[in-house]
Amino acid sequence: MRRTALIINLIVALSLLLAGCRPPTRDYNELKHPADTGWWNQAVFYEVFVRSFYDSDGDGNGDLAGIQEKLDYLNDGDPATQTDLGVTALWLMPVFVSPSYHGYDVIDYRNIDPDYGTLEDFKRLVEAAHDRGMRVILDLVLNHSSSQHPWFLASQDPNSPYRDWYRWSDENPGGFSEDGRPVWHAAGGDYYYGYFWSGMPDLNYENEEVTSEMLDIARFWAIDMGVDGFRIDAARYLIENGKTIANTPETHAWFADFYSELRRIKPDIYLIGEVWSYSKEAAAYVTGHELTQTFDFDLSMALLNSIKGRNATRFSTVLARDYPRFDYGSMGVFMTNHDMPRVMSQLGGDGAKARLGAFLLLTAPGTPYLYYGEEIGMLGQKPDELIRTPMQWDGGAFCGFSATQAWEAVNPDCPTVNVEVEQADPQSLWNNYAALIQLRQSMPALSGGDYFPVESDNPAVYSALRVNQDQVLLLVANLGFKDLPSVALTLEEGPLMGRYGLIPVYGEAPESQVIANSQGGFTLYDSIREIGASETLIFLLEPR
Repeated sequence: MRRTALIINLIVALSLLLAGCRPPTRDYNELKHPADTGWWNQAVFYEVFVRSFYDSDGDGNGDLAGIQEKLDYLNDGDPATQTDLGVTALWLMPVFVSPSYHGYDVIDYRNIDPDYGTLEDFKRLVEAAHDRGMRVILDLVLNHSSSQHPWFLASQDPNSPYRDWYRWSDENPGGFSEDGRPVWHAAGGDYYYGYFWSGMPDLNYENEEVTSEMLDIARFWAIDMGVDGFRIDAARYLIENGKTIANTPETHAWFADFYSELRRIKPDIYLIGEVWSYSKEAAAYVTGHELTQTFDFDLSMALLNSIKGRNATRFSTVLARDYPRFDYGSMGVFMTNHDMPRVMSQLGGDGAKARLGAFLLLTAPGTPYLYYGEEIGMLGQKPDELIRTPMQWDGGAFCGFSATQAWEAVNPDCPTVNVEVEQADPQSLWNNYAALIQLRQSMPALSGGDYFPVESDNPAVYSALRVNQDQVLLLVANLGFKDLPSVALTLEEGPLMGRYGLIPVYGEAPESQVIANSQGGFTLYDSIREIGASETLIFLLEPR
């Protein structure tokens, strides 16, 4: 869809609001949306692997100065322009000193990896992002350090004060991770616990000194360096209890205290946890006020499976189930991240399916996260290095990422799949993402409204209402590979009251109308007509 057409539709929608056309709803206090919400509820996040985003100094590695150079691509700070993607928050994968290319085994938590720059470079990046109205969060690896960290090296001496900063045993207790790896590793005749591998020994949070140190580290980045929050890596594994290695009561209690202390020093601090588990277990960390948000991995899988299968049932079912599980504003939604095969690879390079994915992600409740390059359809399959390849800026040498050979080879499709090509094509995936992000930011019912699942007479069709105090939106998407002459939609019970006109604000469709039933719902038999394969529509409900 052309962004110019979107702007015209937005003008129509906003004019209705400015004219005082507040949609009548039932008592809004009955709905889930509270009056006071955090900044993250309106955010659209962009996950960046710093090493692969942009190389400013020609050494083959992306760096912090490179991200700062490309901030205008992400958000130029001017809502009137159409040359930026429009994201409003950055998640930076680990930037700390580390012996590994990925940074998830940390040697120094208070300094920047020399490949990425300096602390001054970091401060300049955060200030430049804030000047554009963007937030910045850091990947904080609490569960473990590097085996080369000075703490761990000192702990190998049984008489060291750091001995109890890790879990040591003079015999091998045995045991394996959830995917069958040994978790105890030999060193100096003794054994230490490292859930992920021998190079990542787990920190011992039963030791109050470790907790105190990590609080000081978080305080340093949040207060001294100005970051707005943290993504907590491997949150579910923090504290073990006997043979129970994940989601223990001790882990929940630790995060409750940690979050409380951080909010005391910075009230709007944001913590999102990687709780790679069932949504019920992930939601427990937010309903207990231990983290601000957790990622919904169940929903990620359901979204991609629905698109692959051209059937909306799985996504609709999981979203309807998970939305009530999370407190309002506590669900992080995404399609893939740095540990998963890229979206376009999972969808077999199908651009129409990728557009459907963008629509479902960016119109869903929760805070959406994009993985860098997702917006242009970058490909990538395991091993991990190949899902973290350099960003494809143009079709020139090294894809415009660097003036020299990059740390990892660029994808061979970069002459045709790159930012420069797609920004110039109004029908491109990039322009589709940019339009949806702009729509989400300009439509408060999308960025912070409640969600009501709407039933369809066709399993290929996804539909929902997004509602806030001033706006009601109807979403419709045909995930199928066949055009549909009409779609019947039903909402048995909802927030509506009276008669509404259906005004299209995204996609091309005729105006129609709907009358609410006595329970605040509706039935639409033939108002949504001729919806094409892979077509997506959004209607504003204007009171009549």
